[in-house]
Formats: sequence, structure tokens, C-alpha cells
Amino acid sequence: MQAYQPSEAYQVCRLCPRACCIDRSAGKRGFCGADAQLRIARAALHYWEEPCISGTEGSGAVFFTGCNLGCVFCQNYEISHLATGMTGTTVSPQRLAEIFFSLRDQQANNINLVTADVHIPAVAEAIRFAKTQGLSIPVIFNSSAYVTVESLHMLEGLVDVYLPDFKFYSSSKAAKYLRAADYPQTARRAIEEMVRQVGACVFDAKGRIQKGVIVRHLLMPHGLLEAKMIVKELYRTYKDGIYLSLMNQYTPITAHLKDYPELRKGPSEAEYTDLIEYALALGVTNAYMQEGGTVSESFIPAFDGTGVENEEGMPV
Repeated sequence: MQAYQPSEAYQVCRLCPRACCIDRSAGKRGFCGADAQLRIARAALHYWEEPCISGTEGSGAVFFTGCNLGCVFCQNYEISHLATGMTGTTVSPQRLAEIFFSLRDQQANNINLVTADVHIPAVAEAIRFAKTQGLSIPVIFNSSAYVTVESLHMLEGLVDVYLPDFKFYSSSKAAKYLRAADYPQTARRAIEEMVRQVGACVFDAKGRIQKGVIVRHLLMPHGLLEAKMIVKELYRTYKDGIYLSLMNQYTPITAHLKDYPELRKGPSEAEYTDLIEYALALGVTNAYMQEGGTVSESFIPAFDGTGVENEEGMPV
């Protein structure tokens, strides 16, 4: 197999708003903890996404390591915060494309790229190669939305569905909990570009999404007002051109929150009901809303290399 040549975009990295400007192709790492190599922690069927994504067959989720946000409440901290330069298995874009086909052969509804934001050049190469080889199921870019419009341009025509977060409305909370004061305005620009690229949501006869944008918001502790402001802005801006996913599965990992006591207890069921009623009163109809209590940590998959193989095709 031809040796992987990292994209020139990694040489002076400005792929995200932090613009570290380091040479990742030389093995250096910025805030995100990633160099120019693709590293994957898991590739397997995933059943806990929105119904139009997971369906009954499951979503073909590929979990990437490294992250350009510093979410203090992160549930995937093993692959986002802890020694990100060393976690996961290194694969080439061609090998990643082969993993896509393996997931397709397991009857995955789609290819779900989870937090691939810091790997966009290599991921784009993998998608392009897979599509030239006949990959036809939708490709989903599952993103924090802390990504530049210029980076998203690399994915135009390759990604079918965008699944971004909109985490915080205020810069002060974004600075405190994400270490990114510019997150809200960055997310707005990113979502606008995603909508421009793929347009309104389209579903197949089984209700599985084929293209479009679903914006997620996780209701945070003491976050009801911000959640309402996000819902209001998104609905007024896009109406039924996007779907919203209003989530209630905040799962505090208290050992990591000693400096953030206000985040140690999740929002109440009454607060989530209030948010849903507010969205419905606004006129929101294209939305996914959860019933019952919050999910447990058991819904966080094991980042143990499942489904990832090395370049010789041997399991790791």
C-alpha cells in the first residue's frame, strides 16, 4: 500500500479556530492532541443515536481520538482528553475507507464519523476514496461545531448528513466549560455552512436520514435559559430546514468535576419537560425529544479498538 502523505493543511494547522499554526505533519501536536495521523478508538454498530440514524440496524460509528474543545464534563474523556496523542490505533485514509465498507457489510445504516473535526483533511481523503469504490450509504459528520468554515469546505460533496452540537449560547459559559470563548459564534457559522452544503433533511421509506442537518443540544445543569435561547435562535433562523435533537442524557462524571460543583448534578426531568414545552410552543415540529429519565454511563461505548485493524488487516 502506498505510504500515507499528510495533507499540506497539517503543516501550519489552522483547521479549527484555535489556529495553533504548528506543523502536525512533523509530529507536533496542538491543543487537540493530534498530529497528522488518523487515530481511531472504535468502529462498530452503535444503537443509541437518534432513531433516524440508528434505526434497528445500527449506525456505523467510527470514534476518532483528539479534540479541540476542553469540555470539563466530557463523557469521552478517554479519547479526547487523556494522552490523545497516544490513544487509538493509527490507520491510513485507505484503511479507514476499508473500515467504512466493513461497517456497511454489517448492515450499518450509515457511516457516522464521531468527532473527526481535527482530522478533516485525512477523513475527506478516506470518504472520497470510499465513494469512488462504491460506498453509497450516507456519511454523517458528527461534530462539536467548533470548526472553521474553510475546513468544512473540504467536506463539501462528501458528507451527506451533518450532526453538529450547539453546546452553549453565551461566551462566558463556553470559556468556562469548553475553554473556547468563541464557541457560540463559531458554531453559528459552522451550522450555516453545513445547511448551505446539504440543504433540508431527506429520509428514506424506513425513516432513515439520507441528507440534511440535525443540530443537537444537551440540556446542561442550570442551563434551561440557554437551551431555550438556542432553540429559539435555531428555529427562527432555519424553521423546518433542519431538525433539532434536544437531549437529556447529561451524565456527570463527578471525579472530573471537583472544580465545578455546579455541574455535579444533572438537570431535572421538570426542566427538560419545560424545554420541550417551550420548543413546541414556538412551533418546532422537526425535533427529536427523549422520554423517560437520563441514560446511564453504560451507553458510553468501550474505546477498546473494537472494529479497528492495522494496515495488515490484523485485529488490534
